[in-house]
Amino acid sequence: MMKLDARLAAVAAFVPKGSRVADVGTDHGYLAAALVREGRVPFVIASDLPEGPCEAARRTVREAGLSDRIEVRRGDGLTVLAPGEVDTVCLAGMGGVLMTQLLAAAPAVVQTLSALVLQPMTGEEELRRDLYAHAWHVADETLVVADDRLYTVILARPGERPMPDDVTLAVGPVLRDRRDELLRHHIESQLFLVRRAAAGMERSARAKTSAKYRAVQQRIAALEEMLVW
Repeated sequence: MMKLDARLAAVAAFVPKGSRVADVGTDHGYLAAALVREGRVPFVIASDLPEGPCEAARRTVREAGLSDRIEVRRGDGLTVLAPGEVDTVCLAGMGGVLMTQLLAAAPAVVQTLSALVLQPMTGEEELRRDLYAHAWHVADETLVVADDRLYTVILARPGERPMPDDVTLAVGPVLRDRRDELLRHHIESQLFLVRRAAAGMERSARAKTSAKYRAVQQRIAALEEMLVW
């Protein structure tokens, strides 16, 4: 059985012990198998849309001898689930905007959940904003390095909280307050992208007088301020 890499291990660590889990976008089913094999959860529904990953997941489950505790389903996002069937959903290895779309497509299922474990590849700011806009909030989050890339893993819980400002949504409210050891690299990565955008706009006199340019400069200043501790 393949051992989880640091990224998926961080996802697994955020799954509440004893919960009923759906691993949506399971790919090879490694996360689902690890959660059950290690005794963290009793049962997992593992799903994916293409047939290839579903078959790969079925093979992983068979080889692990977990066919009685992991059910593989083929379908689109959370629509493979019935409301109340699980209490925790994992979404990993996809864009944050796609995650918001998958959650929006199954409101009856989402209303019955007590936890979301999310590992967005992109679109973290949009994902967090969507969570807060729909009466969810970031309960915990962490940074992890795998294959020389920095990843964010988010544990979201239901419950309304005030909407954080844009920069906090981009960086992560828990990461900002905790000052994770990888936070500086996380912020500097975002600063690189925003500074590059500003440099491009500075080639145009018109762009330099725009509201968008002023907003970019404000974000640079806010991110630089977060680096001071």
